Amino acid sequence: MAEVKETGRRYKTRVGRVVSNKMNQTVVIAIDRFLVHTRYNKRVINTKKIYAHDKDNQCKIGDVVRVVETRPISRLKRWRVAEILQRQK
Repeated sequence: MAEVKETGRRYKTRVGRVVSNKMNQTVVIAIDRFLVHTRYNKRVINTKKIYAHDKDNQCKIGDVVRVVETRPISRLKRWRVAEILQRQK
C-alpha cells in the first residue's frame, strides 16, 4: 500500500532486486517489466535501474525490496527503500 501524507497524495511504489550496495546509504535496484513484442509476440524483459536511499545500509545484493518515490535526495536518488520483502540466502 502506498503511503499517504496529509496532502492526500499517493506515492509511486515499485518492487525490485538490489544489484549493488557499494555506495554509502545508496543501493542500485533493478526493476524488471515483462512486455510482449508487437511483431513476434514473445515476452521481452525490460530492465530499469534506479538509485534508492538506504538509511541504515541494511540491503544486500539479491534482496527483493519495495521502494517509494520521494523528494530528490541527491543528483540521482529519487527513491527510498520502504521495506525488504525477501532476503537473499
